[in-house]
Order: sequence, then structure tokens, then C-alpha cells
Amino acid sequence: MKHKLRMGMIGGGQGAFIGAVHRMAAALDGEIELVCGAFSSNPERSKASGADFGLPPDRCYGTFREMIQREKRLRPDRRMQFVSIVTPNHVHFAPAKMALENGFHVICDKPVAFSLKEALALEKIVNKSELVFALTHNYTGYPMVKQARQMIRHGELGNIRKVVVEYPQGWLSTHLEAAGSKQAAWRTDPSKSGIAGAMGDIGTHAENLAEYITGLKISELCADITTFVPGRLLDDDGNVLLRFEGGAKGILHASQIAAGEENNLSIRVYGEKGGLEWRQMEPNSLLVKWLDKPMQVFRTGGVGPIYPEAQAAARIPAGHPEGYLEAFANIYRNFAHCVRAQEAGRQPEPIHADFPTIQDGVRGMRFIEKVIASGKSKSKWVKLN
Repeated sequence: MKHKLRMGMIGGGQGAFIGAVHRMAAALDGEIELVCGAFSSNPERSKASGADFGLPPDRCYGTFREMIQREKRLRPDRRMQFVSIVTPNHVHFAPAKMALENGFHVICDKPVAFSLKEALALEKIVNKSELVFALTHNYTGYPMVKQARQMIRHGELGNIRKVVVEYPQGWLSTHLEAAGSKQAAWRTDPSKSGIAGAMGDIGTHAENLAEYITGLKISELCADITTFVPGRLLDDDGNVLLRFEGGAKGILHASQIAAGEENNLSIRVYGEKGGLEWRQMEPNSLLVKWLDKPMQVFRTGGVGPIYPEAQAAARIPAGHPEGYLEAFANIYRNFAHCVRAQEAGRQPEPIHADFPTIQDGVRGMRFIEKVIASGKSKSKWVKLN
């Protein structure tokens, strides 16, 4: 009988938004169960959170170090098998490093680390460990995003010429961090978020989505970075010109002061034969616009020329909306399949190895560093590698 993979969580305790998202996503397919956690930097709050989640007191830990050390001493059939890290950026590297060095697989929220230096160090640790590491750039989990990726990969649009990706939000249009908002406070604090604000928080999502769908790597960029809200310490708006390997050109816009916007992530990609368009706020449709024939609309779970990768990411019949939680869950499900394969001594199916990795995390941190450098530079164009 197949057992559920045993997950430990770091962060995500009482009052944390993203922790609840990760727990729901991990549980959605019945592949994973939460067995322990260090849910807060405050030991009492961590243990109280664990009690809220139905965990026994002896599996609710005061620190991630205590959790990893004590879990390692448990019997193999009882201890956690992997760690989910859902803390602010500055608390990604240390627990990921310790977990990997003690034999635990890791799934981590984005961006992968506080700095590029940390990301590169973590990449070496992941490679040395040969354990499974996943990064939750959740937008790669949508079925129609996978359909777009496969259409481009199979040459249906021809050579790619133009990429336009944008992620406008409006929730930081005011000085919300000064009003007691926990989510705003850490995201605008350089000691917790790193060198970037909006570009680190959501700009990396746009960067990752552009590279994932097109299969092209950004080679150079030119950025205009702004902090509009007085008193804010990090950027809240950015506009970036992109040059891709192979000659394609692009535009990336990310803003958290676009008043009235929610999470309006979208991408348009244009090739020699046609273009495609996908929007996160209506994620079950992919528009494909052809040079010489009528526009097509592809739908999640629909019939027709849907690639297996897109079909595998859909759970329910067409017309029943699938969205944010299901996309997160697709990363957890694929991660679980890869962990099971490794523990069984076999290679995972290629369709299951489709999730962001440490290499994507390094590219995201390099993007952040270069965007901020370009924003401060008078010469503007900077190389990504």
C-alpha cells in the first residue's frame, strides 16, 4: 500500500497567508501529509500553530534546527521525508541548507534566497546532495501555461520574436507597511526581502513565466526602477526591456502601485506564424492568434490538440474552473512523484519532472540583481550571465 509522503513545514504559522496555500496544495491530491513543523520564529506561536493544524505536541518544534535534528533521529518510516519552506526570503537559505545536508528533500517558496550569493551556494549544495529540490513558481503549474510552452517547443508559432509579460498589482499603492500590515512590512524591508521589492516579489514571477513558456533565456536587460510611495525602502514599480538568446526582444512590467489591479499577471508571445496570450485572472483559456487563419481558444480540460503535459495538469472536466491552488498543487504532485522515484531507485517520468528547480531559482536571483544594477546604472544595458 502506498503511503503518503511525510512533509515538515518551516514557517506558515498563525496569520501567514502563503503557508495555508502550501498546506492546501500539498494535500489536494492525497499524496502528502503534514507531520511536523517549525511554524514561526516564536517557539510558542509555532507550537500553537501546530496544535491548530492537528499535530501532536512532540512534532511541533520551536525552531527549524530543532525540527531537522529531532526528525533525523526518528525511525525512517516515521520521520519527515521533505521540508516545505514558506518563510520570508531571508529565512530560505539556512533551513534549505540544513535540510539538504541532513538528507531531506526540499520544496521552497520563491525567490529561492535572500541574495544571488546564497542562491549560488545553495545550488552547489543541491547538486552535491542529489536530492529533489523544487521552487514554487506556481504559475508554471497552470494547464494552459503548459499548453503554451509545448506549442512553442513544437515550433507551432515558428521562431519567437517578441515577448510581453506584465504583473501589475495595486495593494501597495499606499504606505501599507506603516499601518501594521505584516505582509507589506516584510516585503518592503531590505533586511528581510533583499535588494528588491516589487521586482523580487512579482517581477521574478514574470521573468520565470517568460523563460518557462518560451524556452528562451534572457541574455540582457535594461531597467527603469522606481519607488513611488514616500518613505518606502524598496522599489514598488519597474519597467524592463529584455533581450533573449536567439534574438527575441521583450518587455517586462511589474508594479505594486497600479491602483485597482489585483493579480493581473499576463503574457503575450509572438512568433513568425502567430502569437499566444494567457492571463492569470482567467487562467483556463489560452488565446492563439494566427497570421493566416482565425484565432483559436484552447481550454483547460478541453478536447482537441491539447498536449499531454497540459492534460496531465488538469483534474476536472472542461468548464469547471481550475486555478491558483491547483497550479500550486501540480508542483507539489510532480515533486512527490520525483521523490518517490528517487527513493525507489528509478528515474522519474519526464512529465513529472516539470517543475521549477534550483537552476530557475538562481536565474531569478540573477535577474533581481541585474535589474536593480541596471536601474541604478547610467549605461543601462547589463548582461545576465
